[in-house]
Order: sequence, then structure tokens, then C-alpha cells
Amino acid sequence: MSPHPQPSSSSPPSSSLTPRVGAWFVGARGSVATTATVGTLALRAGLGSPDGCVAELPEVAVARPPALGELITGGHELGHGSLAKRAEELAAGGVFPAHLARALSAELAEADGRIRPGAGPGGETQRAAARRIRDDIVAFRDRHGLDRVVVVDVSSTEPPAPDTAALRDLDQLERALDAGESPLSASSLYAYAAYRAGCPVVAFTPSPGPRPAALVQLAAREGLPWAGSDGKTGETLLKSALAPMFASRALTVRSWTSVNLLGGGDGRTLADPAAAESKLRTKGQGLEAILGHPVDGPMHIDYVADLGDWKTAWDHVSFEGFLGTRMQLQFTWSGCDSALAAPLVLDLVRLTARAQAAGETGPLAALGFFFKDPAGDDVAHDLGTQWRALTAWCATLGERA
Repeated sequence: MSPHPQPSSSSPPSSSLTPRVGAWFVGARGSVATTATVGTLALRAGLGSPDGCVAELPEVAVARPPALGELITGGHELGHGSLAKRAEELAAGGVFPAHLARALSAELAEADGRIRPGAGPGGETQRAAARRIRDDIVAFRDRHGLDRVVVVDVSSTEPPAPDTAALRDLDQLERALDAGESPLSASSLYAYAAYRAGCPVVAFTPSPGPRPAALVQLAAREGLPWAGSDGKTGETLLKSALAPMFASRALTVRSWTSVNLLGGGDGRTLADPAAAESKLRTKGQGLEAILGHPVDGPMHIDYVADLGDWKTAWDHVSFEGFLGTRMQLQFTWSGCDSALAAPLVLDLVRLTARAQAAGETGPLAALGFFFKDPAGDDVAHDLGTQWRALTAWCATLGERA
């Protein structure tokens, strides 16, 4: 494949009213992508507030990310239906006010027209699928005269990727694709195509995505930034805030048991033990890094269909204080997964686009604040350290032209 094509001469002229940054969702009619799309449209129409959008805080806004009103959405989707119908379902479940789905029905229908069929199993080689995905993204960028497009994976969680030679080396990967082989998981196929389109990637799920070494090499060769993995929206967010408290007060955590109840598509996907393996790995790895020692305690993810798009987590922490006194902390977190995730997705699109504009390449370690499994070297897991790294990076970006 050639380097990413330049916008065609037929692209519409830019203006202050033309959206300049595209958010291209893999899983574009899923709960998170739909909520993010409704959010961009509602904020542009003055129908909501950007609560939960970290990029609106002064310490992050100093980076001068693109405005929320400058975003336009599109994406790939394997499922059927429409954005408007999905928005009605989410509103009925309390994810956002019902009047938004009604007021934005025309805009949602227009956004639905920017969604293309995804790459499913069979029917075409991975080489052909990658070309088609790339062409869809480039056409989206050209048609809307966008300066850049950020591809965000918010699709269903995949099992961990096998460690094959094709995934370790870019040249071997290219030979495998040319030979008609299928070495890439679906998430990595989309990341590959995004890089060939000249677009940065955000891995909001624990799926392999841009992580295989061959794709890290491709991002470097194309001079592109990427961010991931697995958005930190609920229980793990609390862990990354609470665990440093125990460490800094010299309190020994003996066990930390977690029970997670999920509904919706994510919960249904994670009912598969192979898919759950990826999620459990990213959810569990930060605790030991923060506390500095192994911690006993099982972690469960259970699917409860009745919960819909909501999730509940119950944690039991056993810790030891002065002279070996045993104590406990218990907490319950109940939240709406899509309403927690969607503003972070929009933050990541805006900040990744700003990083690309500033010439940054490779894994964006400073965005570790948003992830359970942060990409980059020597990344921290405790929330305070991550916040300081994020705001320092944003201040540096703000100083660049």
C-alpha cells in the first residue's frame, strides 16, 4: 500500500464552521460510539454540558485540543440497525435524556450515513479488507475536508493475540498478507488499515489492536502517534486512586477482591472466558505495580442481562496496620458504562489529534491517565502520577505552534 493519500482537489473548502477532525469508530453503532456521537451532536446544538470531558478542564485545555464542535463522526460496523434506533434504546435505558434522541434524529440519520460495513470473517482476504477499510477512512477525510482523522476501537473485546512471527516483524506481516494469509485479529486489522490511511489509533478496548510489534513498527514508519489500551472508566479508576493511599500510608494490603456485574453487549462479550481473559489482565495489572508487592484476591466479571448498559462493582480490601491490626475497606461502584466512557473517547480523539498536529509519534505515554494498560515506557498506574504526567504534557503541547 502507498503512503496515505492526500485530500483530493474536490474536498470542500475549509471554514470556521466546517468540522476539521474526524472520529472514526470501529464499532460505530455500539453503545459507547453511539453515546459519543449523540454527545458531539448535542453539544454542538447547545443541548447539553460537557461533564466528564477531561479536555475541558483548564489544565488539559491548555494543550489547545480541537473544540468539541469541530468533531465529525463516522466508522465501521458489522451489526445492522441505525444510530437513531440505538440512541432510542440507550435513552430508554437511562444512558442520556430521551429528548436528545428525538431532537437529534435528523442529525443521527446523517451520521449513520457515514458508517460503512466492517470487516467480518470470510468473504475477503485481510489484504483486501485492509485496503477497503483504508479507502473508507480516506474517503471520509476527503469528503469532509478534514485535517486529520483519529480511529478509535470501541468494538467488542477480543481474546489475547497469539505471538506469531508475522506479528513481531512488519516485513513478515506484509508478506503474510500478500500471500493471502490472515495473521491479524480484527482489531489489529483496523489498526493496520488506519496507519495505511495516515491516521492515529486509539485502542479503547483491551483487544490487541495496535500492540503487536509489527504494528508498532508501522506506526513509527508512518510517523503516527497511538494511544491505549482499555479505557479506565469505573472500578479500575477507583483502584488507581485508592491503592496509592495504602502505599503512601505504609498500610499493607493483604487481599483485594473484586466482583464486577455487567449488562449490555460488553457484559455479553465478556461472558466468553477467552474474551474475559484480556479484560481481567488489564484490570489486574495496575494494583501490584502501585502497591509494590503481589496482592491476593480473585477478580470476577459476571454478565447480568438485566443491568443493560449499567455496571456494578463490589470490592473487598483487607489491609494490615500498626502491630499487625487487621482492617477492611469495602466499596460499591455503580455507573453507566457508556456515559462514563464516551467523554473519555472524545477527549482521546481531541488530544491524539493535537499530538499528531504537534508532530508526536509512537505511543502517547502521557495519555496513560485514561487507560488500564497504558502504552509506553515506564508508565505509572497510580492516578495522581498519571494526572501530573498528562497536565505537564498538555502544558508542553500548548507551548508549541
